[in-house]
Amino acid sequence: MGFDELVKDLRNGTGLSRAKAAAGLGKLKDRRASGILIEALKDPHAGVRNNAAYALGELGSAEAVPYLITTLEDTEEWVRKSAAKALGMLKAAGAVVALELATNDPSSVVQKNAIRSLGKIGGDTAMLALGRIAAGRNGAVAQLAREALEELKSGTH
Repeated sequence: MGFDELVKDLRNGTGLSRAKAAAGLGKLKDRRASGILIEALKDPHAGVRNNAAYALGELGSAEAVPYLITTLEDTEEWVRKSAAKALGMLKAAGAVVALELATNDPSSVVQKNAIRSLGKIGGDTAMLALGRIAAGRNGAVAQLAREALEELKSGTH
């Protein structure tokens, strides 16, 4: 499916076809889709919001960062997970604080993706956040934060 057809489906299709169109636009990697996908973050269908968030990461859409940060508070855990993942794909240094907060999400899948994204973003602020998470938590979240921190320190991330 081409760009124009995907945009038409995203704007006018059923919930499932809109979700598929959002995913398809990400795979095309056509930067013209950025604004359309940002709009789709407000779609009533969770599948559309989920795929739009991930697609913005695939596009490398830096202008989507503030909208993805807001999406970390979506009602659906898979949408929050995709927003966290996309922020890491974008290496969004401006999202470090929001991602650190997302490590307190009730969903473990959101927590894990927030930590992985902090590791992908790197830099001093992300390293400090990972250090706080590793020191202040127990269990899998702390372990994942320690691993991400070690990867950053060793330069393997």
